[in-house]
Amino acid sequence: MNTRVKRLMLPLGGVAVATGMIAASLTTAAVASSAAAPASDGLSASKGAAMDTLKFWTAGSGKALKAATRFTDDASVKGRIRLGGGDAEPDGKTGTVPPTGQEKITPTRVKNVNLPRTIGKVFFRLNGKTYWCSGSSIQGKYRNLVATAAHCVYDTDANRETLDRWVFIPGYYQAKAPWGIYVGKSAYTHYDFAVYEDFDSDYAFVTVHNGVEAGTWKDVGRLGDNVGGQGFSWNQRIGQQVYAFGYPAGPHPDGDKPFTGATPKYCYGKTSAAGPVSGFKAEAQIAIKCSMTAGASGGPWIAQYSSTKRLGYVNGVTSLVGDTDANGRFDFATSPYFDSETYSIYKSAENLWSGKIGK
Repeated sequence: MNTRVKRLMLPLGGVAVATGMIAASLTTAAVASSAAAPASDGLSASKGAAMDTLKFWTAGSGKALKAATRFTDDASVKGRIRLGGGDAEPDGKTGTVPPTGQEKITPTRVKNVNLPRTIGKVFFRLNGKTYWCSGSSIQGKYRNLVATAAHCVYDTDANRETLDRWVFIPGYYQAKAPWGIYVGKSAYTHYDFAVYEDFDSDYAFVTVHNGVEAGTWKDVGRLGDNVGGQGFSWNQRIGQQVYAFGYPAGPHPDGDKPFTGATPKYCYGKTSAAGPVSGFKAEAQIAIKCSMTAGASGGPWIAQYSSTKRLGYVNGVTSLVGDTDANGRFDFATSPYFDSETYSIYKSAENLWSGKIGK
C-alpha cells in the first residue's frame, strides 16, 4: 500500500496566505495518508447572505447568469504532454458510497447516452466578473452535496479564500433553472490545494442550501431529492472505463471553437496514469482521451454509469485539459486520483446539514 503523503514546503512567510482559511484537522507528513488535511471555508453560510446571492444572479431576468463566461484558461496545459509515468495509485482499500436510492448500479449498453440529471453549472464571481464551471450532485447524508474542481471554488490567484457568490444550477440552460438554484453554504477541499495550489488535490465538495425557485423565492427542497446524487468511489483500479461530463466552451489552441457551453457534452474512455505537470504541481493525476475544452472543469468522471438509471459512481472530476501531440487540439483531460485522502475530505463535507432559505 502506498502511504506517501505529499506536503509541499514553502518558506515560513508563505503560511500567511492561509489566514482566510478555517483549516480543520491539519496533519503533518508523519500522518498516514488516510488522515487527510481538509480545509473548509464558508460561502453564503447565513440565510441573509444566501438570499443576497440569489438576488444577484436572478436580477434582470438572470442578466448575470447570461453574462458569465467559462472558467478558466489557467487549467490548460501548454505544450506537448506525455501520458503515463505519474504516481497515481491506491493508498488503501477500495471503497464506494452508493448513489441516491440505489444499492447497486448495473452498467447498461445503449446506443445513445442519456445525460445524468445531476450535472449542471457552478457560477461564481471573481474580481467583479462572473464565470462558470461544471459540477454534479453527489450522494451525501443530507442530500445537499456538489462535487467539482477545487479551482472552481477556491481563489487560486489570491490563494486565500473561496470564490464569491457561488451557486449550483443542475440542468442549467439559457438562464433557466429547471430544478432550482442552490446556493453554496460551505466548501471542503484538501489543505494542499487550498494553501499550495497542488492540483493532485484539485477537487472540492460543497454543501448547498435547499433549492429556491427564481422570482418566487419558493423553497423547492434538497438537491439530492430533486435530481438524485451520484455515488462516490475511491482507490479504484486505473484502467477502467469512465464517462466524463461537462460544459466545454473554450477554443482549442489552434483557435477552433467546436463547443458553446450551452449544453453538456461527454467523453468516454479508459483511465491511465497522467504524466507529471510541474506547472500545476500535478504528479498523481489520471487521464482519459478527451477533446473537451475550458468550461468542462469540475465535471464528474463517472464509473459504472447506467444510462437507463442515469447514475453511477464519481471517481474523478475534470482538472486539466491538454494536447499530447502538439497539433493545436486538446485531446486529453485529467482528474485527481480519488484515494483515501479524497474520501476523508468527502466525509468531512457529506455529514453537514444545510437547510432551507426560501419560503
